[in-house]
Amino acid sequence: MKIFSWNCNGIRAVINKGAFQSFLSEFNPDILGLQETKAQPEQVELDLPEYKVFWNSAEKKGYSGTALLSKIQPIKIDKNFPEAIAKKYDFFDTELRDSHSEGRILTAEYESFYFVTVYTPNSKGDLSRLPLRKNIWDPAFLDYVKFLEKTKPVIFCGDLNVAHLPEDLAHPESNEGTHGYTEEERAGFQSFIDAGFIDTFRLFTKGNGYYTWWTHWANARARNIGWRIDYFLVSSSLMDKIKSAKIYPEFMGSDHCPISIEIDI
Repeated sequence: MKIFSWNCNGIRAVINKGAFQSFLSEFNPDILGLQETKAQPEQVELDLPEYKVFWNSAEKKGYSGTALLSKIQPIKIDKNFPEAIAKKYDFFDTELRDSHSEGRILTAEYESFYFVTVYTPNSKGDLSRLPLRKNIWDPAFLDYVKFLEKTKPVIFCGDLNVAHLPEDLAHPESNEGTHGYTEEERAGFQSFIDAGFIDTFRLFTKGNGYYTWWTHWANARARNIGWRIDYFLVSSSLMDKIKSAKIYPEFMGSDHCPISIEIDI
């Protein structure tokens, strides 16, 4: 099974550019998790008879959002956090924005696993959403995937908005403490690893130079001055079933590139 993830940074834009159609033609994923769709379903014209398409759009139009395309009919689709977790955490942050209503999580239950596509809140350049990340979002999402894992293994993917280790960004020293590379955000990611989830890309590829996002400034993508902030993580019970984990920096259309795993499941 081929499973892909892509922060498309505006699904309507990549459709209008023809990039989304090229993506499906080239990669033909069985399951695709999208992040930062920035659209309501009625705003998107897609004729994809092969796929079941599901949306979790933000209440604020043109912002955030996730989507799922699947050749396999899921048993069940869930949006956002379940009620028990939502009640445990206060998702309003210092800007009085409710991250629980920003369309950031979409979950599909299949016969032998759960699949989650997630768009983690950005801490912002002034770190104004870092308290949200540290105290609310990261702990809540960890609680959620551990809750799912009690029933069956979990595959989750998406833009986690953090470079975990120094080899996950081109210039770790100069970016120390900046959003996406704070101690708090990196600890939030490490909590997934400590809970037994596997960073699939690192099963196959070590070292630096492998990135999934590049700023538009200073020709960063052509120079490969980037960050690896998009991931596939899986329950440890699935580790031996992962046949490959790849990054596709040559595929354009967004400031993020697609990533994938192939899994025997």
